Amino acid sequence: MKAASINDYLAGLDGSLRETAEALRPVIDGALTDAAGVMWHGHPVWGLGEAPGRRPICLLKAYPSHLTFGLWRGQEITDRPDRLKPGARQMASVRLAAITDIDEPLFAAWLRQARALEDK
Repeated sequence: MKAASINDYLAGLDGSLRETAEALRPVIDGALTDAAGVMWHGHPVWGLGEAPGRRPICLLKAYPSHLTFGLWRGQEITDRPDRLKPGARQMASVRLAAITDIDEPLFAAWLRQARALEDK
């Protein structure tokens, strides 16, 4: 799927993936009030500064059966329930298959921690 905007990307998702992504977006936007959401490498990325990818904080990427909600510096985040799975470099992510997989307070706390790391 090639989308020009985050809205287009979300609208192009099927059923529960779209519902899940649309439920997660306000959590991201609410926790990252000074970040910009843009399409970068084919999926939504939220980051700081004018150039996408220079200071990325999180991403949302759709697969056929789930969404990946990833944090660029996720391995540096305190994750007491151990939901974040380590990835390449410092990244960590969680798979979401339904709205019930979203823990708004937990995800907002992760995002605030990820944002704070950018000020260090």
